[in-house]
Amino acid sequence: MESTPSDETAAWCALLRAPGGGSQTLNPLFETHGDVRQLVQEPPADLPPLLRDYLRAPDWPGVEQDMRWLEQPRNRLLAISDPAYPTLLRQLPNPPTVLFLHGDTDLLSLPQLAVVGSRSPTTGGRRNAHEFAVHLAAAGLVISSGLATGIDAAAHQGALAADGLTLAVTGTGLDRVYPAKNRGLAHDIALHGLLVSEFPTGTPPLAANFPRRNRILAGLALGTLVIEAALQSGSLITARLATEAGREVFALPGSIHNPLARGCHALIRDGAALVESADQVLQELAPLIPHSGIAPRDTQASPSVPPATVDPQHVELLEAMGYDPVTTDDLVERTGFPAAEVSSILLLLELQGHVSSSAGGLFTRLGNDP
Repeated sequence: MESTPSDETAAWCALLRAPGGGSQTLNPLFETHGDVRQLVQEPPADLPPLLRDYLRAPDWPGVEQDMRWLEQPRNRLLAISDPAYPTLLRQLPNPPTVLFLHGDTDLLSLPQLAVVGSRSPTTGGRRNAHEFAVHLAAAGLVISSGLATGIDAAAHQGALAADGLTLAVTGTGLDRVYPAKNRGLAHDIALHGLLVSEFPTGTPPLAANFPRRNRILAGLALGTLVIEAALQSGSLITARLATEAGREVFALPGSIHNPLARGCHALIRDGAALVESADQVLQELAPLIPHSGIAPRDTQASPSVPPATVDPQHVELLEAMGYDPVTTDDLVERTGFPAAEVSSILLLLELQGHVSSSAGGLFTRLGNDP
């Protein structure tokens, strides 16, 4: 993908830094006036007064900062005027005027699935995000998410673990990483995928930026998969925007006692597709991608492994757990085992990955019983 000519690039960067220089203001201006260089050099009289005043003395130091960033390897600016601008994103009512890109820009033209969810998921939710991403990335989908902690990070990591492709849309300028703890993950995504933002360099992680980021996630992808989300989660904003854009929305159900399942249940009640496996997502998306080769994969039997000896008490305790969070006292009452024995079994099952613990002394069966 070719970058925009430098003088036009500088004009776009100058416009982006104008007060109120969002796409709602800039897209109509571009449609009306066309040549952004002319727009910046000779501001027409019909511009909003605030913008016209700004263009008399644009933020050239900020523009120079953007241009220095764009001179670095694998950094690009993609304006809405460019034929390479993503077709799906252009279909949004208010698409971003400009995208800053770092990494493999070819990912923008490949089929994507957005995977979003809680920043503080359960162990099971994080595991689901990782495993779904592994399977879906291996099937050929680009896994896109928002580089946040929790479900976002697990989805990116799952795609990378499968040697697949992943794309992160950020709520800051691409010269910084938020949250800082995901700096290493952002580096891996930049090497093996793509980082995307509509914000110029130096933009901090302001709260208002993240709904704007979410609309890009929803707009780039064929569908959005929500894994664990509370009723007030920003992930529901992404799902709503995906629905409004005519894209598919998928949600994983969970326990009625898990607050992080309630957002997913609300989506399902409102018409989102309930999915329990990655193959179900692929079955829904495959018809939207002719000749892509993306389809549910046949599961092949694993090499024969001698069965491990399973302690009957472990099996009995797992059966007593059911699939809702329980306390040690609950399990003592249900099994009749001594409290010390229940605690010991739970510890072993957690180390083996069959049980997860959470705040409040609760334990949850993960469904991969020995």
